[in-house]
Parts: sequence; structure tokens; C-alpha cells
Amino acid sequence: MNQSYVEYETILNSILAAESLYPTHHQKLDLTCKLTGYLDDWHFSNNSDYRNMVLSDGNNALGIRSFGIPVRLFKQRDLMSVSRNQIVKTMLSSGTTGQQKAKIYLDKNTARNQSLILSRIMSDLLGSKRLPMLIIDSERIAKDRTVFSARTAGIRGFSIFGKDVHFALRENLDFNKDVVVDFFTKYKDQPKLLFGFTFLIWQKFFKNIEKLEDTVNFEGSTILHGGGWKKIESEKISKNEFKKYFLDLSFKNVHDYYGMVEQTGSIFIECEKGYFHSNIFNNIKVIDPLNFKEKKYGEAGLVSLESIAPFSYPGHRILTEDIGMIIGEDTCSCGRGGKYFEINGRLPKSEIRGCSNVIQL
Repeated sequence: MNQSYVEYETILNSILAAESLYPTHHQKLDLTCKLTGYLDDWHFSNNSDYRNMVLSDGNNALGIRSFGIPVRLFKQRDLMSVSRNQIVKTMLSSGTTGQQKAKIYLDKNTARNQSLILSRIMSDLLGSKRLPMLIIDSERIAKDRTVFSARTAGIRGFSIFGKDVHFALRENLDFNKDVVVDFFTKYKDQPKLLFGFTFLIWQKFFKNIEKLEDTVNFEGSTILHGGGWKKIESEKISKNEFKKYFLDLSFKNVHDYYGMVEQTGSIFIECEKGYFHSNIFNNIKVIDPLNFKEKKYGEAGLVSLESIAPFSYPGHRILTEDIGMIIGEDTCSCGRGGKYFEINGRLPKSEIRGCSNVIQL
């Protein structure tokens, strides 16, 4: 283990041990800013693509060090800040058939730290006790251990917080009524965790469990879901409506989460008031895509995300193609500190010009 990583890990461990997952702005500032600044220097020194972008950026408004690498560059380049022989896992972004996918390269330490960060976030939401778990997907998706998709990463990452894991869908993604009924019957008097991608939960799960309402008790169930809203946008289902359908069936809690494969682990959890919250491991900025100036709270713009997890690749600051709005900071009525925000959709298909032109492909 090199000295640079030892320094990084020392700071990260102090953040993992922090008392509050959702500190106020001033409580969070010193530790998190110190580590993101450290990662800036690490990737500048160890990744030529990142270094070229920063040097080409100069002092103009693109702000690679402020707003990050455009996510589409992970589809176009093999971005690594460690040697290739240290890579133990490659993750692929989700995407339609034929669409180029982002490739995220993890070394052993980055993969472990992503898991530690996710565990800290999830234990704050669910407590430290593992719950019986129903995954709204096929078991086949979870099997690949080397190169896998965002769905595989999600299933494998979240399944460690469950016990006696069941899969609600068959290999062809048909609803498996017998498994679902058995799961809810077996754990009818206990808290339960359900996890899946939003579109699968809506299309494959909800539309089938409606028919079981008179025979199955869903009380005590918490749903954690994320991703896939675009695949059901034609059905005109809002986030509030999605949540209400399940609460009306006596589910206890429904939490959306926001995250990207480029920053696996450091996800943003939706609070009881319906907002995503930044935490001690991540941050969000919203910028104007035309002039790259930060938007004020309450103004919609392009989402830039920060995470302190990516060490093996320069994903600590990324410029997404999502449109969002920061509502405020440290003032959410749920009581959590940090920025709280909404995600409002995606940019039109036109590219973000500027940053991606730095690298000659």
C-alpha cells in the first residue's frame, strides 16, 4: 500500500467515524473539502486524461476542478488513476441495447470503501440489524462477479443489508407469485426490506401484488428503489403517486435514492418530506449549462456531484446530464443537515459542449 493511499484512508476513516451522517454545512466543510481536494491532487498526478483536462481548462468557466468530468467521458475513455493490474472489478452503466456504456474501474481499496460508505448510509436508514429481503429482480442478474451492470452492482451492494434474500422475478423477469407469497407469509409479523429498480418495481411487482392485497399482509415493509424513472415516463406516474400506491397497500416506508454508477456507494437517500439529501460523503452543485455558473437555491440547472469514494478513477467530481434543483441547506423540516434537492429529469440528447472536447478521441 503506497503512502498516498495511507494518507487518503486516514482521512476517510475519520469521516466514516463521524457522529452525524447529515452534518450541517459548517460541520461538514473541513473534513469533506480536505478529502476532495486531496483527490483532486491525486488524480491530477496519476491520470493523464484528468491532468490534460485540468490544464486545458485553465481559468475559464468550465471548472473541471469545480464541477467535474462529464459523465459521457467514462463511455469514451478508460479512466484509471492506478495501474491496470490493480483493477479487480469493472462496472458498466445501464443503457439500452446498442448504446455505449460507461466503464468504471475499481481497485480493491476503492471497492471496499464504496461498500463501507454504503453501509454507513444504509445503517442510518434501516438500523444495524439485517432484515429479511425481497429483491425485485432476477437472481441471474446478481451472478457476474467481475464485469457487471448498474443493476448487478445495486443488487450485490444492497443485498448485504438483508438476510434470507428472495428474488421476486424469474429469469425472464416474469413475476414469481409463489416466491412473493412465501416471503410475505414467512415474515408477516416482522420488518422487511424490498429493493429494486423503480421501473421493475412498478411494471413487474406492483401491478401483480395489487391482486394479492386480500391474501398477503404487506405491513412492516420498507421499499428502497432507484433508477429507471425514464423507462416508465410514458405511464405518467409521479414520485408521489408511486409512493402513495404502496402506502395504500399498508407498506411502511418507501424511499427513493439517487446515485450513479460513476459514484457507487455514496448515494443520496430521499427523506420523509420527499427530498434527496447530501450527506458527509457527497455533495451536489447545480449549474447553468450555458455559462457554468452555479445556480441559486430554488433554480433548476445541470447537476454536478461530488463523492469522496473514487480513488482508482477520477470520479470524485462528475458533471451529470441530469436536471435538478437545490431547495435549501440545513433547513429541511425532516431535521437532517446538508443540502436537500429534487431531480427533475434529463438534458435533451444534445451533448454538453466544452469539457469533452479537451481530449482528442
